Amino acid sequence: MSGHSKWHNIQKTKGAADAKRSQIFTKISREMIVAVKEGGSGDPSQNSRLATVIAKAKAANMPNDNIKRVIDKAMGSGQGDNYESVTYEGYGPCGVAVIVDAMTDNRNRTASEVRHLFDKYGGNMGAAGCVSWSFDKKGVILIDNEDEDYDEDTVMEDALEAGADDFQVDESIFEIYTAPESFSEVCAALEGKYKFASAQIEKVPQNYVQMTDPDLIMKFEKMLEKMEDNDDIQNVWHNRED
Repeated sequence: MSGHSKWHNIQKTKGAADAKRSQIFTKISREMIVAVKEGGSGDPSQNSRLATVIAKAKAANMPNDNIKRVIDKAMGSGQGDNYESVTYEGYGPCGVAVIVDAMTDNRNRTASEVRHLFDKYGGNMGAAGCVSWSFDKKGVILIDNEDEDYDEDTVMEDALEAGADDFQVDESIFEIYTAPESFSEVCAALEGKYKFASAQIEKVPQNYVQMTDPDLIMKFEKMLEKMEDNDDIQNVWHNRED
């Protein structure tokens, strides 16, 4: 759950308590089930959406046995788990653009809950497309070098050779950007060499909004926290400048 916040992604996967980690695994599992059913295959080499979710699961330290069990469940059961992907858009305090990606078995319930959270914390839910035009979909792989000893030039060279579009460094974080269609291939090329802190298809803002009022910042962060705790919500993307 994040805007394009590398630090948030790192902290989420590195320092999550057991209960929070379990919730993250549950959400990834749901995403995996939908990827198998919609892609018609439990083989990531034949199902690019599933390959993308598996990369995300591995970066979140989800055990391989869990991943296999979820795929087997999705392949073996046609009933239950009837989730669908739905996206909501709106604005938080100070006009911060917010995109909420959800996976739900009850659209009315989820829409009502998302609208309530926007309203409660000083935002408002808008129409489809009201903010998504200002975000770009990109594959984003984060490598935390704080506890490692990776050579920056080597990582950059490996990433670009694997098909990445861009490579950036922010203190100890290596940021690798790919086109969505190249994401799985780049992940596969790098995951044997480097430990990922985060790997997923993200909605990256084209521009950012600064928030300076402490009360509004607190409201916005509380809204994000409540959205993160909602079982139906997979990710929240926003353009608040960290």
